[in-house]
Amino acid sequence: MPDRYAKSRELFAQAQTCIAAGVNSGIRKMEQPVPLYFSHGKGAKLTDVDGNSYLDFQIGQGAILYGHAPAGMADAIAKQAALGTHWAAQCELEIEVAQRLQKLIPSAELVRFNNSATEVVLSALRLARAHTGRPLILKFEGAYHGWADEGLVGFAPPPQAWGDPEEPSRIHPSAGVIPEVLDQFVVARWNDPAHLRRIVQKHRGQIAAVIFEPIICNTCCLQPVPGMIETLLEVCREEGMLLIADETITGLRMGGGGAQEFLGFQADLTILGKAIGGGVPFAALAGKREAMQTIIDGRVVHAGTLNGNPLCLAAAKWCLDQVLELGPRHPGGLVNLGQQLMQGLRASAQRHGVPMHPQGPGPAFHCVMLKPGAAEGPVLDYRDYVQRHDAARWAHLRLCLLEQGVRAIERGLWFVSLAHTQADIDEALRRADAAMAQHASQWATATAAKS
Repeated sequence: MPDRYAKSRELFAQAQTCIAAGVNSGIRKMEQPVPLYFSHGKGAKLTDVDGNSYLDFQIGQGAILYGHAPAGMADAIAKQAALGTHWAAQCELEIEVAQRLQKLIPSAELVRFNNSATEVVLSALRLARAHTGRPLILKFEGAYHGWADEGLVGFAPPPQAWGDPEEPSRIHPSAGVIPEVLDQFVVARWNDPAHLRRIVQKHRGQIAAVIFEPIICNTCCLQPVPGMIETLLEVCREEGMLLIADETITGLRMGGGGAQEFLGFQADLTILGKAIGGGVPFAALAGKREAMQTIIDGRVVHAGTLNGNPLCLAAAKWCLDQVLELGPRHPGGLVNLGQQLMQGLRASAQRHGVPMHPQGPGPAFHCVMLKPGAAEGPVLDYRDYVQRHDAARWAHLRLCLLEQGVRAIERGLWFVSLAHTQADIDEALRRADAAMAQHASQWATATAAKS
C-alpha cells in the first residue's frame, strides 16, 4: 500500500539535518504520522506536498479566520511590498489599524503593536506590575499565555505534580526557565468562583493582575460557568487588580468585540493575535487609557524593531475591514456552522459507538474523547479534562480523519473560518462518518488484541 505521506516524511528527514528537531515550533513535532508539509491552500482547503487535499479545521492554529490565501489580503500585502517592507518608523497604516480596533473593541482606548501574542503577554504583565506596584500575577491552571517563561507557568502539570487543590502548583513545562519567575505567580482553578475569592484573599494586596482566556481554548474548550466572569470583575475592582483578557484565540473569532462582547464584559488590557493578522506575524496590546499610562509616560519600556511592520499592518487592515463589514452578522454565521459540525460529529460518534463529545461555542470547539467509565457532561476545568479525556484514542481518530481529508488540531481543537461554507460542513461530516467507522473498527481490534 503506497505511503500517502511519503514526500512529507522525506522533507522531515531532510529538515532534521538543518533545523533543530526538524520543526520551528515544538508543538508541530507532535503531529502524527509525521509533521506534514503543505504546498498551497485556498479558502477552507489545504493541500500537502503529497497531493492530499484536506478540509482544514486547524486553519493556522486559528489565525486563518478568513480562509487560506484570500485574494484581497494578498493584493494588500503586494501593494505595500512594492512601497517598502520595513522602515522602523511610523506610517499612516498603524493609525488606520489602531482606529479600527478602537471601533471594534469597546475597551480598546489605546493600542500598541507587536509581532506575536507571546510578546504582548510579556508587555501586559510588565505593564500591570508597573501600574499597581505589586509583584504577583494570578492565572488559571491549564491556561496557555504564550511560550515564554511567564506565559507557561502552571500550563500543563502532570497529575502527580498538581499539588494542593487550594493552591495549585506553579511548575513550568520547560527546562531552562529562570526559577524566580515561578514565585511571581499564583495559580487558581478555572470555573470555581469561590476558590478564586479565597486565593485572592490569601494573597491580598500582592496581586497586580489576573490574566485569563475568557474561553480557555488551549486546554479543551472551557467556557466560563455562571458567575465566573462576574466574580473576576468583582475581585479585580475590590482589590485594585488589572483584568487582562488573553483574546489571542477568541479575538475577532467570537465577534468584532471578541469574547468580551460575546460574554458581556470589558477588560483593562486585551491581548490580540492570530486572527487580527490573518496569518502574518502581527499582534496587539489594547487597553484602557489609565492602564496604558506607564507606557505613555515612558516608565514601562515597550519596544521592538519590527513593531508596526507595514506589510503586517496592510494585512491587518484588510482583515479588520472584513469583520467591520460583517457587523452584527458576525459571529452568528460561525456559531451556526460550528454548532452544526459539533452536532453532526456527536451524532456520527453515537452511531459508531465512539465516546466523543464536542464542546465549545462553535467558532472554536474541542472533541472530548471520554475514557472508559468517565462521566459524561461538559468538562469544566483542567483537572477534569486530564482525568476524563482519552488523548490516545483521540489521536487515533484524528489519524482516521486525516486519511479521509479532514484536518483538526492534534490536541482535539477545531476552528471554523469565514471561508467555510454549508457545503464544506456537509462534506466534512460525510468524511468524518467514514473516519468514525474506520476508527471504531480498528480501535476495537486493537483493544481486543491487548486483552
